[in-house]
This record gives sequence, structure tokens and C-alpha cells, in this order.
Amino acid sequence: MNRRLWWKLCLTLVVGMLVLFWSISQLALQTEEAMSFIDEGHQKTLRNYAAQAEALHNAGDEQALARWLETLQQQENTWAGVVRTQLTPLGGTVVPAGYDDGIALGRDLSWKIHLYFAENPVMDVPFADGHTRFLIKLPQRMRPGNYWTHSRVLLQVVLPFTVLLVICLLLYRHLMHPLRRLELATRRFRDGDYSARVGDELRGRKDELAGLARVFDAMAERTEELILHQRQRLADMSHELRTPLTRIEMAVSLARQQGGSAVLLERIHGECNGMRQLVEDALTLSWIEQEAPVLRDESLDLTELLDSLIDDARFEFADRRLEVSLPPVAPLARSSHRALGQAIENVLRNALDHTPAGGVVQLALHEAPDSWLLTITDQGKGVAGELLEEIFQPFFRAPQAASGTAERAGFGLGLALARRQIMATGGSIAARAADTGGLCMAIRLAKR
Repeated sequence: MNRRLWWKLCLTLVVGMLVLFWSISQLALQTEEAMSFIDEGHQKTLRNYAAQAEALHNAGDEQALARWLETLQQQENTWAGVVRTQLTPLGGTVVPAGYDDGIALGRDLSWKIHLYFAENPVMDVPFADGHTRFLIKLPQRMRPGNYWTHSRVLLQVVLPFTVLLVICLLLYRHLMHPLRRLELATRRFRDGDYSARVGDELRGRKDELAGLARVFDAMAERTEELILHQRQRLADMSHELRTPLTRIEMAVSLARQQGGSAVLLERIHGECNGMRQLVEDALTLSWIEQEAPVLRDESLDLTELLDSLIDDARFEFADRRLEVSLPPVAPLARSSHRALGQAIENVLRNALDHTPAGGVVQLALHEAPDSWLLTITDQGKGVAGELLEEIFQPFFRAPQAASGTAERAGFGLGLALARRQIMATGGSIAARAADTGGLCMAIRLAKR
């Protein structure tokens, strides 16, 4: 089994999970990055605070600046101040010109704010002189990432759950589609629609479920064939049984009128035997077709089996001549004495039935490297080429037999039963036109 469904599910789940986790990771990083900067409106507010502080500082009113800072701290519930930075070189250190202008005591407003730090950072806005700076601890209301916790829950819980739910739904639909089709076909078959099939609807799939559908179709086709054959068989049997029953009724009626004529009683006896043989053959044929047994549990001598059948045939058909060519021994392994004997007897009887009185039936057994070839040739009227396969169908009779030209017209089960019995023993049978104008039956039996 190629396990296509296994690989399909594995690739879908594994690749899908990898893509999902990578996407969530990238999306979380980008979301965190976007949430780590102070809002433009808040940056403008902080710059306005710095501008007001710078104006008060430049006016030289330190008390007004102190009152404004106190009011700002109370208003924003934070710390704020104005400081001057100045480097004091020690040990003869020479500070490059303009170096102290770049010194900052806090973060620039455009810098990233780490969302994982609990303490708010101090923001630094320099005045125009480059040495004086407005410092303010970032107010809580201006801290970025206020919705980061909710965003993390959304990204790490809600989004994966939703995506996995969609994947599960798609996988469920992918798996249930053929199963639903199979269920509908099974219901239709149960309700009597024996033409219900699944394969056409799943033609594009090549996985295990498609294989299951093909097995179902094969089972449905076999079951339909058996049911239809059974119906046809019953119809044919009911038709065939009417004739001997009518004959029996007529014979009984005449026997009563004539006081129990021995001829009529013999006729009744013959018709009863014919009915019994019909029922037995029909039951055997139905068993072989439905059970498909393998009848290969015996070893036998084919020559010995044929000798006994030929003796019986010569006694029963004394007005025909049998020309026989057999080897001294013909060992045959893995066969069935009863099934093969009955099959060959039916073929031989059929040949003798269709050979006129005084005619010759030729029976020859030839050895091949791995098989035995048995040919039985009659001198009957033969069968048309297009009917050479039809004669192996149950209840089929060639036109001359159906019209009553054969001396012992049967019910059309002999050759059908013979073919199925020979196939069950591992052999084959075919019909062809004989050079003499009759019919030649070729039976090939495997030695092992």
C-alpha cells in the first residue's frame, strides 16, 4: 500500500504547523515592534512640555519654572525636571569639541520603548542651547503597548486556535467526502439499487479511501452479478421445470385412463429423474458461482478416471463408437476426483448426445510440459462460431437442441457446470469447430 493518505495528512499537519508557528512568531515580532514607540500625539505633547519649560527657563524666572514643573508632575502623576549637562574633564582628559552636546540623560522621544520593562523610562528633550535638557519620566498614559497583553493572547491563543480549527475542518471534509459517498452508495445498494458505485465520484483521488471505494465497487459489481444471475437462474429454472411437470401431468393422466401403462410409468420415472438432475445441477452451479471454491486437494490418475467414465459411456451409448487414445498413466496433482469426473462426464455425454447413432466420438489425452490436454470430438451438427462461448452459459441450448433434434436434449446446465468445475480444479475448457463438422472440446489441466 502506498499510504498516500498518510503522507498527505503528515505533510498537511507538519508543514501547516511549521508555517503557522513561523507566521505567528513573525506577526508577534512585527506587532510588538509597532507597539513599542510612543504615539505621535504623545510625542507632540512632550515636545510642547519641553517648549514651555524652555520658555520659562529662557525668561530667567526660576520660581515660575518650579511652579510649572510641580503642576506638571501633579497633572501627569510623574517626575519632571530641567537640568544642565556639563562635562568635567579629569586627569588632563581632552574632550573633543561639541562632544558634550550629544550627551543625553534619558531616551529620545523617537526611541523604542521595551514593553517588558515594568519601570517607565525617562524621556530627554534637549533645549536649543544644547546643554540644558527637559527630563520627564514617561507618564503611564503615554506608555506604548497598553494592548500588548491582549494582542499576545490574540496572537498566541485565538489565532492558532482559529487556524487549527480551519485545518481540522478542511481535513475532516477531505476525509468525510469519500466516506459520505460510500455511505450513500451503500444505502442505495441496500435499498435495491444494485448499480450504485463510488469510483466515478472519486476518480481524482489515489489514496487509501479511493482504494476502499474501488474495493466497494468490485464487491458491489460481484454482488450485483450474483443477484442478477440468481434471479435469472430462478426464472430459467421455473421455465425449465414447467416442461417436465407438464409431461408428468400428462403421463399421469394417461396412465389413469389406460390403467397404469408401463410405458407411461417409465415416462413419469424418466421425467422425475430429469427434474432431480436439474435441481442437483442447478444447486451445484449456484454453489460454485457464489462460493468460488478451490477444489484442488486431491491427487489422481487421469487415465484411470477416464477409463471408468468411458466404460459407463459405452454401456449407456451402445449405438455410438468411442475411439480412445490414452497414455498408460496420467498423474494429476492438486485436483478433485469428484468435480473433475463429473465435469468430464458432462462433456462426454454432451458429445455422445449430439452424435447420431452409428457415429464416432474421439477422446484423446496428450501430455504437455506442464499440463494434460484432453480433447473430446463429436460428429454432431456443430455450433456457430459466435455461439462457441454462449454454450457455456447456464440454460443455453444450441438451436438444434432447443428444437428437439438432439436425441437427449437436456436443460443447458451440463457445459456451464463443467466449465466452472474444471476452473475450480485449476483447469480450463474451450470449444472449437471440429474438422469433421462437429464440436471439439479442449480441456487443459495443470499437472501441479
